[in-house]
Amino acid sequence: MQIVIITGMSGAGKSSGINIFEDMGYYSMDNVPPQLISNFVQLTENSKLPFEKLVVGVDIRGGIFFDDLEVAVVQLKQEGHQVIILFLDANDEVLVRRFKELRRPHPLGGSGDMMTEIKEERRRLKRIQDRADITIDTSALNLGKLREAICTYFQNLKDTDFFVRIISFGFKNGILLDGDLIFDVRFIPNPYYIESLREMNGLDQTIEDYVFQFEQTNTAMNKIVDLVTYLLPMYKKEGKRGLTIGIGCTGGKHRSVSFAHVMYQKLRDLGIQSVLFHRDEEGWENHGQ
Repeated sequence: MQIVIITGMSGAGKSSGINIFEDMGYYSMDNVPPQLISNFVQLTENSKLPFEKLVVGVDIRGGIFFDDLEVAVVQLKQEGHQVIILFLDANDEVLVRRFKELRRPHPLGGSGDMMTEIKEERRRLKRIQDRADITIDTSALNLGKLREAICTYFQNLKDTDFFVRIISFGFKNGILLDGDLIFDVRFIPNPYYIESLREMNGLDQTIEDYVFQFEQTNTAMNKIVDLVTYLLPMYKKEGKRGLTIGIGCTGGKHRSVSFAHVMYQKLRDLGIQSVLFHRDEEGWENHGQ
C-alpha cells in the first residue's frame, strides 16, 4: 500500500490537500493520532474492499508526539508499505492572513498573539519537517495550483522513484521556501526591457532563444546540471526521496521559466526522473517522465 502522511503548518492547506488526494482515489482519514495509524492500515487491509492508496492527516491539533509518528512510519515500512511524508508550509505572514480571512483562531490559541503561536508551532514541527520526503510551499498557490502540484508529483510516483522537482519563481513574489537548492538567474539580461519581448513568457521559443544566446547562460546551465548530478547520489544516500530546485528571476515570467524548462529537458535526457512547475506564471507547464 502507498501511504501518504500529510502534515504541516496550520493554515498551509492540509485539508485541501486531503481533498485533492481523495479525488485522486486515495482513502483518507484526518487528524489521526500517530500510534493509531498502523491499526487503521490493518483495518483497511482486512476490509472487503482493500485500498491500495491511503492518505492520513496528522497535525498539531491532537497534541502530537512526533516520536510516535516516527515509530509508526518505521513500523509501516517494515510491513512493506511505501510511506511518504508530505509537509505543507507557508510563510508566517500568509498564515496570519489566512487565519484572519477565515476568522479562525490558531490551534495553539491562548497567547493572544497569532504570530507567536505560529512560531511555536513551527518550532514543534521542525523535527517532522526535516524528515519529510516532500515539502510544498503553498504561500503563492491557489487551490488549482496546489492540485496541479500534488497531482503531477504523486500521479507519476513509483515505489522506488527519486524525483527532482524544478520550480521557476520570481523573487518579487517571495523566495521559494521549499527549495533544497536555489539558483538566482538574474545575471542573465532581462527580456522584459525589450518591448517586443515583454508580453511573452519563458515558454515562448523567442524568449528561450534570447535567454540562451548569452555565453553566461549556457555556462551556468552546464555547471548547475553538473552540480545536481554530482549531488544526487549523496541526497539518495541520506534517504531523501526527492530534491527541489528553485530557479528565480525578478518576476518569474521570462528568464527563470526558460532556464527551468531547459534544465528539466537536460535532466530528463540524463535519465533523471523530473517534474517541472512554474510558480508565478499562469498556465503551469507540468511534466513527469
